[in-house]
Amino acid sequence: MSTSLIAMGIALFLVINLVVGLAVTSLFFGAFETLFGKPKFTFLKSVQSGNMFAFGFKWNSAKEPAKMDFVKIRMFNPFGKPTQMEVTQNFDGFSSSFATEVDMGPGLINLLGQNNFENSSVMIEVGSAKDGISFQFNMKGTKFRKLIAEAELTVSDYKEKHKLDAPKVSKPPIDIPVRSFIADTVPGKGPALKIATNPIFAGDFAAAAAGAGGGAAAAEAAPTFPISKVWIEPGCIVCNACEDIYPEVFEVTSDTCLIRPNAPLDDGLRVQEAAEACPVEVIKFTKA
Repeated sequence: MSTSLIAMGIALFLVINLVVGLAVTSLFFGAFETLFGKPKFTFLKSVQSGNMFAFGFKWNSAKEPAKMDFVKIRMFNPFGKPTQMEVTQNFDGFSSSFATEVDMGPGLINLLGQNNFENSSVMIEVGSAKDGISFQFNMKGTKFRKLIAEAELTVSDYKEKHKLDAPKVSKPPIDIPVRSFIADTVPGKGPALKIATNPIFAGDFAAAAAGAGGGAAAAEAAPTFPISKVWIEPGCIVCNACEDIYPEVFEVTSDTCLIRPNAPLDDGLRVQEAAEACPVEVIKFTKA
């Protein structure tokens, strides 16, 4: 009886620890998301006079994809007249974090000049009219005016600081060597390898062998040899060249090439031809 109670107590203890651990983990990730994952709006210094409003905006575009194309400034002033004012302006869309300077028109100066503006509430909204996504930032009129006046970074400074205009590094193109024995398109079959082991061109090479003293002489000129191992390195482009040459050894699938089980290793010459015909040179072998 006591043993059962001890086992139940241990199980209960483990379950409680598991629940507490999951709760702590959830709170940790929630706090991390709150601190570092929330969209961030930054007031920037305008380099132009008049009605310009400069700002930077960062958000998780992978989590919430959208093309941001408008900014809205709305004032709520219950002790003034009018009690509400709104200024909206569209701009060229951005699909990731950006900085821009927008001409808000005379409405922005009018909004800032309202009586009792310091005690009003101001909401800034950045969003995408097309995607129906927007983010809102609320503050007092005093803070809004202060952030505009004390902004030090310009749009260019912000872009440089956050590397928004840094060029993307692209992978260099694969240099595929040209093989002179790639034949023109064969009717009904497409491009084919013009080599002695391809039956399509057997007649061409037979005539050449006869001119060199017949088939026996040609065979003596290029004797075969055994190999101990053949393998495929990463990078196959599934061109089917190797399987066309030596189907008993090579099997081309939809995404790579395989060495067939129990593949014969006595005809090293044909394996060598397949390796030399490979456009990306991934066929390797070792002579016995």
